[in-house]
Amino acid sequence: MDAGTGTGTGGRTGAGTRTGAPPGAGRRRKGPRPWVWGVLTLWVVLAAALVPLAGKLADVQEDEVVSYLPASAQSTDVARVVADMPGGDTTDISVVYHRDGGLTADDQAAAGAQAREIAGRFETVGGLGTPAASADGQTLVFNFQIAESAGEPGDVVKDVREVTDRHAPGLDVLVGGPGGTDADMDEVFSSIDGTLMLATLLVVTILLIVTYRSPFLWLVPLVCVGVAEVATRAVVYLLVEVGDLTVTGQSGGIMTVLVFGAGTDYALLLIARYREELRRTERPFDAMAKSLRGCGPALLASAGTVVAGLLCLLAADMNNLRGLGPVGAVAVVCALAVMTTLLPALLVLLGRRVFWPLIPALGSTPRVKRSAYARIGAYVVRRPVGILALGTVLLGALAIGTVKLPGDLHMADSFTEKPDSVVAAQTLAQAFPERASQPIAVVARTERADEAQRVAEDTQGVADVARGRSADGWTEFAVFATDRPESSGEEATIKRLRGALGDVGGAQAAVGGSTAEGMDKHSATARDQKVVVPLVLAAVLLILVILLRGLVAPLMLVGAVALVWAASLGIGALVFEPVFGFEGADPGLPLLSFVFLVALGVDYGIFLLHRMREEALSGTPSDKTVVPALTATGGVIASAGFVLAATFSVLTVLPLVMLVELGFVVAVGVLLDTFVVRTFLVTAASSVLGRRVWWPGALAKADAGAKGPDGPDDPDHTAPGGREDPSPMMA
Repeated sequence: MDAGTGTGTGGRTGAGTRTGAPPGAGRRRKGPRPWVWGVLTLWVVLAAALVPLAGKLADVQEDEVVSYLPASAQSTDVARVVADMPGGDTTDISVVYHRDGGLTADDQAAAGAQAREIAGRFETVGGLGTPAASADGQTLVFNFQIAESAGEPGDVVKDVREVTDRHAPGLDVLVGGPGGTDADMDEVFSSIDGTLMLATLLVVTILLIVTYRSPFLWLVPLVCVGVAEVATRAVVYLLVEVGDLTVTGQSGGIMTVLVFGAGTDYALLLIARYREELRRTERPFDAMAKSLRGCGPALLASAGTVVAGLLCLLAADMNNLRGLGPVGAVAVVCALAVMTTLLPALLVLLGRRVFWPLIPALGSTPRVKRSAYARIGAYVVRRPVGILALGTVLLGALAIGTVKLPGDLHMADSFTEKPDSVVAAQTLAQAFPERASQPIAVVARTERADEAQRVAEDTQGVADVARGRSADGWTEFAVFATDRPESSGEEATIKRLRGALGDVGGAQAAVGGSTAEGMDKHSATARDQKVVVPLVLAAVLLILVILLRGLVAPLMLVGAVALVWAASLGIGALVFEPVFGFEGADPGLPLLSFVFLVALGVDYGIFLLHRMREEALSGTPSDKTVVPALTATGGVIASAGFVLAATFSVLTVLPLVMLVELGFVVAVGVLLDTFVVRTFLVTAASSVLGRRVWWPGALAKADAGAKGPDGPDDPDHTAPGGREDPSPMMA
């Protein structure tokens, strides 16, 4: 296909012209410039080299306990000490036998036989211990510490479950404990990549087809997004190999959503500008060059805000959050690189006919009179104060809902559907109400182990203390509390243990275990919010100041997206428990949703205000730039926002509550930002402020022409306002 082939205004393609077509519209043009073929060749070579590396990312993904714990927490220290002991980081499992009405003699005999089979099949620490029976005779539990040499925890638990699947009717046999929970979590994370990739691909494909209503065009950005995904996975894998980067199942899933969401957004915005330029530029190559000059700064600033916001997570204490920063930043950088190099090259190579049947013919004009955003803009500028006040009050009222945000999410409530390990924990809690069913893990220096044990036994709330392994100068203890796991009573016992053991000089004692890990995550997340949130705000504000060359407009955008974050989190708080049935909220939800909504949400404000700035620099009076800018960007940004919200909403189909909550809050926030804040509030505020929105820049002092103090000096530059097609999906 000749990239320069002309197109008649009636949608016909070929060398001929229609009556009334612009002069020269039918002449055969030169083919693509050499850089087009150079870019395509480069990406083909890169793809061939990166595909094998991308496939290895799953091999270096880590979902161990320490991958999610705070770097400086006592529970992290315990996990690392235990992992270095003989037998390694043991897989601690509880095999629970339960029959309503009471276990029979045959049940007990079968349970003993299976327990001996498990102890004989795997290398254990301490061998087969004495089982615990409930007072009502309905429950029997065997606890095992299976050595690391027995294999991966997931494989060990799977083998144990194969043994316990053989049981009599009416007898419930459940494999739980920390090892069972970890195995169930690993199984969920191992299924995330494939499920998330297919679901995201399907959503983006449908939305692109609906948006473009073309049998060909939708495939071009989709192919580019696929290339960006491969490049991202390969680069992240290399960073893991050469650096100290932790990639978890959580960050891997979010990485995929970012590549598809951000990449598709960039493609939508560039293609819309390219379509606009094709109507007034003869050669596709020149039209693409003008498109990149026109929206390139906004795309760069958009990606820059997301990258800067994500990299602020490097200051977090939580290991998984600190690892997510570089992973997400790589995803956005790769998406931007592909969409500003490979996508333009493919579009130039394919020419105008890739838009068939809605081909943007040279000299044609879009039907902007039917644009809903032109009417919205005109309505807003007539009543800016009232709309601004109403919208602010509405979002503020929704933000109040955050006070109903449920408490911290417990491990037992982390799954949307309860696996065996959760049911086992609940069964044990009912069967043994006098003591916790899972131990609090304690480590202390061996030379002070006796004293540490006595102190632990004398601590209020402790029911029993069992000494475990000793190695490398450390001794481990299993401390059982009198209160059920993850209860406020057990948390109080852990606090007392940490205080009492901290007074044992030279013991260097540390207290860990599941409940302690949750407590450490909560305190670390609270600390991270105080550190990361100001960093994100400062980084995003700095980028906006550089792009918009003023202070008022950046402050307006940052304030708007912060209000959107609070409102979307408030909506989540109102529906999580009564609608979704979630018993708690992940401690990291406020921080993660803040980073994504501020960094991603400010993008659409960037595109609107950057277009307003273009209008002002091309000669339009400052008080007349709002409606043309909203008309030009409204449809395509609405499509982009809808796509981004849809890609994040894919997280809600996953079986982990923390990802469902994050996907819901970010999707709602993006929709609020796209259809309420950017369309109405930012537009109204800009109308009220007039030229003062650019203060203290030169545009705030006087309206500038195309060669204003900091405007473009481009003889081909034309005022863009009102000439862009509304998005087909949103028209």
